Amino acid sequence: MDVFEAIQHRRSVRSFAAQEVEEVKLSRILAVSNDAPSAGDLQSYEIVVIREPERKVALARAAHHQDSLVDAPLDLVYLADTEASAGKYGERGRRLYAIQDATIAAAYAQLGAVAVGLATAWVGEFDERQVRRVVGAPEHLVPVAIIPVGYAAELPDKAPRRRLSSLVHHEEL
Repeated sequence: MDVFEAIQHRRSVRSFAAQEVEEVKLSRILAVSNDAPSAGDLQSYEIVVIREPERKVALARAAHHQDSLVDAPLDLVYLADTEASAGKYGERGRRLYAIQDATIAAAYAQLGAVAVGLATAWVGEFDERQVRRVVGAPEHLVPVAIIPVGYAAELPDKAPRRRLSSLVHHEEL
C-alpha cells in the first residue's frame, strides 16, 4: 500500500476485534514514527506502549472514559519532550517544536498502522496529569496523543472533508 492509499483508507476506529497485534507489525509502526521528520532532527518525543489491562483502564479514565483505549490490544502514548527541544530552540522549541515533533510521529504511526492492516484513532482529549501518572512521565514530557491500535471490529464511513477550494489559498487569505 502506498502512502496515498494509506491516507485514503485511514479511519478513526473505536471498535476493535479481540485479536493481538503482531510484534512485527508493532515494530514497523514504531519504526515509521522513528522516521518522522522533526525539528533539527532532535526527535523531541517519547513513545510509551501500553498493553497491561489495568493501565489501559487508567488511560481510558484519564481520557474521560474513552473505552476504545481499553478495547484496543495496545495504546501508544506520544509525549513531547519540551526540554530537549528548548535546549536547541529556546521557548519556541518548548512551546511548539516539541509538540509538532510528537504530533508528526503519531500521525506517521497512524499511517503505518493502516499500511500493515491495522486501525487506529487519535485521542487528544485527556487529563495530562493523569496520563503522565499512568505512564510514569516527568513534568517536562507533555502528553500529546494516545493512539489505540488494533484490528478494526467495524470500519466507519469516511468523515466528510472540506472542499480544497475552501481550504487552499494562493498567496493570501
